[in-house]
Amino acid sequence: MSQSLQTFPHWGRKIIAIGRNYAEHAKELGNAVPTAPFFFLKPTSSYALSSAKMPTIEVPKGTNVHHEVELAVIIEKPGRDITAHSAMSHVGGYALAIDATARDLQDEAKKAGKPWSTAKGFDTFTPIGDLIPTGMIPDPNNLTLWLKVNGELKQNGPTSDMLFKIPQLIEYVSSITTLERGDVILTGTPAGVGKMSPGDVVDCGVKTTGASADLFRMQFRVVERPGFGVFGTGRV
Repeated sequence: MSQSLQTFPHWGRKIIAIGRNYAEHAKELGNAVPTAPFFFLKPTSSYALSSAKMPTIEVPKGTNVHHEVELAVIIEKPGRDITAHSAMSHVGGYALAIDATARDLQDEAKKAGKPWSTAKGFDTFTPIGDLIPTGMIPDPNNLTLWLKVNGELKQNGPTSDMLFKIPQLIEYVSSITTLERGDVILTGTPAGVGKMSPGDVVDCGVKTTGASADLFRMQFRVVERPGFGVFGTGRV
């Protein structure tokens, strides 16, 4: 593992989330299938680490929070205006992640033409696993992502279904913003997204397509968001 990434994910300054990168996911939410990549940003304060003693996903009061399991790409070599041809040389590893989304807040924002920051940016809304070195994933297009809620399989899709592959995503994103060491690109989610409620247990994993064993697996408990803010439950 690179010395520079040993403290992943604390190194990165940005979480860059690609939207609607799986056609069936776009369709299940009634969205048009994009003809070019697009992305939004999530704060790094939204990380929830699978290595924590009691990893949790916090559901804000009165919201409808959905799970979206994703393959994360971890940037090691910084760059701007990176070409698709050289893009993979900038990748230091991968990780399993969930892009948690307050779907009701996102729908309200879309209707009003507002950004998705609230729907995507709550604390714990980016559960993420340990760094998976590139040597363990020689072909990121040959993976399967899966997610279960309370033991029931909800998402199970191959990364080969990505509309825009990782080199294209890196080329596009770096044409807009410089990619820095430790930055995370969330590459989109397969179909099957759905609600998570307090009391649920969420399991997810990533494996080489056709393999029986997972390359990485993580589990989170879903709890009510504590605190006394607008979206808090009043519990501390």
